[in-house]
Amino acid sequence: MFGIGVPELILILIVGLVVFGPGKLPEIARSLGKGMREFKKATSAFSQAINAPLETPVQQQATQQQQTQQPVQQQAAVQPAENTASQAVTTPDITPESVPAPKPVYEAPTQESVRQQIAEQAKKDA
Repeated sequence: MFGIGVPELILILIVGLVVFGPGKLPEIARSLGKGMREFKKATSAFSQAINAPLETPVQQQATQQQQTQQPVQQQAAVQPAENTASQAVTTPDITPESVPAPKPVYEAPTQESVRQQIAEQAKKDA
């Protein structure tokens, strides 16, 4: 292991028994074992967090769009069976095309968008 043989291990245990006493030695070993266990849990959780695949912004946007479209589709599928006088409120027909798509949080500028901004700024200055 660390170059420690049986005689060295026995010597370490005897010194520990003399220094800490027979009452404290099991308690120290128990707390040392708990500390080692917690350290192993923390390192495994850390390595799992590092190795977990990251979700790209495109995937995040797609999942957000799916989540916003599902309630809209469910509302469009539910239509009243018959209209009675007590039901004065009518629901408008909602389709996924009528609901505007959410704007992305950040769009990287493209060459075309930069050119348009420069042209707009030149028009404003002129």
